[in-house]
Amino acid sequence: MARVEFAAALQRHVHCAAQQVEARTVREALDAVFAQQGALRSYVLDDQAALRRHVAIFIDGEQLRDRRQLSDRVHADAQIYVVQALSGG
Repeated sequence: MARVEFAAALQRHVHCAAQQVEARTVREALDAVFAQQGALRSYVLDDQAALRRHVAIFIDGEQLRDRRQLSDRVHADAQIYVVQALSGG
């Protein structure tokens, strides 16, 4: 099963324990987490169900490519890490 984990910065706002989920895509993995931790959805996704601008997802250390559909594939033992992205200048 894929492991979905959330950075401490998100955990300050809403409880989001790491979870093991069955999923073929990032979207399926997140939906499985949101089914158990519904309040987390609005911190990660916008009103169009796309990844929020200041959130980043890494799959086995590689940054997510499809921020809108979240269709990046995940394998059975993938590590998915959700963080608040840094911005500034």
